[in-house]
Amino acid sequence: MKGIIFALLGGSFITLQGVVNARISQDIGVFQAITITQLTGFILAFSIFAVVRDGHYSDLQKVKWPYLFGGAFGLLIIFNEVTAIQTIGVTLTISVLLIAQIVMAFIVDATGLFGLRKLKLHGWQFVGIGMMILGVIIIQL
Repeated sequence: MKGIIFALLGGSFITLQGVVNARISQDIGVFQAITITQLTGFILAFSIFAVVRDGHYSDLQKVKWPYLFGGAFGLLIIFNEVTAIQTIGVTLTISVLLIAQIVMAFIVDATGLFGLRKLKLHGWQFVGIGMMILGVIIIQL
């Protein structure tokens, strides 16, 4: 249950962040909005880390170097989400974003990308994705 609650909160925050970033970018520009978002996120994360201390920077050497660039995905996420919200609106953007996330998750599970355990995909999962896509089409009618 705890995981579901965190997933619901995360999904809600993704939507709110997209809307706020779209609004900020209308006033000051997309990359300025991304800079503010990433900076405030860093300040908050660093502040929490300073109090919680759930890890050690000395363990950074254990991380494979390509994974250290994961934060760059944040720039790409925000840029694409803001641009989509300004173009097609919040509802369609988030709907398509969720479908893209699930499709990418299927790819990661099926291939074992990033050293994760490969999982077998089932036909009913693809039916579910198809139903989600149909749902987005219905929402837009």
